[in-house]
Amino acid sequence: MNAISQYFKKIGWKRFVVMVIGNIFLGIGISIFKFAGLGNDPYSGMIMALSDVAGIAYANFLVFANIAVFVLEVVFGKEFIGAGTIVNAFFVGYITTFFYELWITWFTKPESMVVQILIMLLGTIVTGLGVSMYQTPNVGASPYDSLSLIMTKKIPKFSYFWHRICTDAICAFICFLSGGIIGLGTLVSALGLGPVIDFFNKHFTRKLFGKDEDIL
Repeated sequence: MNAISQYFKKIGWKRFVVMVIGNIFLGIGISIFKFAGLGNDPYSGMIMALSDVAGIAYANFLVFANIAVFVLEVVFGKEFIGAGTIVNAFFVGYITTFFYELWITWFTKPESMVVQILIMLLGTIVTGLGVSMYQTPNVGASPYDSLSLIMTKKIPKFSYFWHRICTDAICAFICFLSGGIIGLGTLVSALGLGPVIDFFNKHFTRKLFGKDEDIL
């Protein structure tokens, strides 16, 4: 308990709260992408497809998958573990499910491509904000995000960008083989989120911390 209290004293309440809010927005963003029906980010899409095949609720399956990947994070990337790791691994799936069920209760599933694209763009903005707020406090990477960081550390010949492309491509391929949706939303998530995240980093999230150097 003393180690935990020391950890939270070190990171401070502000970084923890911003990270938690970021994960909430991330879950909302994923649920909006799913509601649009044009495909999710590769990892979420893969988990959704595999959970359908296994007959297990998405949120529960995501926890199981995150635990499996977390083992690799413990072995090869302990420095990437923090409060953000735990919050993301265990709660994002349930946040996503909660909001997705709200959307399908309150709204009719979009059938027009124009409406689907507009909803997807909203999901891109919300997800980008969520990722920015979850990552900027620098209090732990999710198990999946840590894979690219670990690969970059172990194989520095290739940049983080290429390692991320590799892991996303594998997830997208598994999603496709499992009968999941690979579409415009998948492409936008894989290639278009970066600029949105960077925008929120520069113009919003980093400003929350002033000159705190221990942020991304």
